[in-house]
Amino acid sequence: MTEDPAAGFTRARAAAGVLFFDGTGRIMLVDPCYKDYLDVPGGYVEHGETPYQAAGREVAEELGIRAEIGRLLVMDWAPDKAEGDKILFLFDGGTLTPEQLGAVRLDPRELRGHGFHDVAQIHALTIPRLARRLVHAHAAHRDGTTRYLEHGELL
Repeated sequence: MTEDPAAGFTRARAAAGVLFFDGTGRIMLVDPCYKDYLDVPGGYVEHGETPYQAAGREVAEELGIRAEIGRLLVMDWAPDKAEGDKILFLFDGGTLTPEQLGAVRLDPRELRGHGFHDVAQIHALTIPRLARRLVHAHAAHRDGTTRYLEHGELL
């Protein structure tokens, strides 16, 4: 019997999202049909795809727009008891123009709505681990850094 050479190594699932801003610095959150909390546009990385590619694909699928996806803001090692090991990437989508906002067409199978919110209110709008990630991503956007997190906490 041959032992699996990958035995003992993580098989983490990867997900990628995009942080968009409005002209006042508020961040976009979407209201997924399949979750009971607000989230950012994004989703799981598919086979053969990079996290960056997944971020762009998810934005096109969920919001119906092609947006310039910028640099990596946050990478978060965030295992979940129900879902196993996960690594989450959050990219900078920059400030959406009025034209881009006017072109948004939500996929009704995925999203009920979207809106912009002040980062100071984020803990009241979403789950704690995502709120921590968003606070760090917002700060990384402002100060031009990239942050490595574990469970939403800066190391």
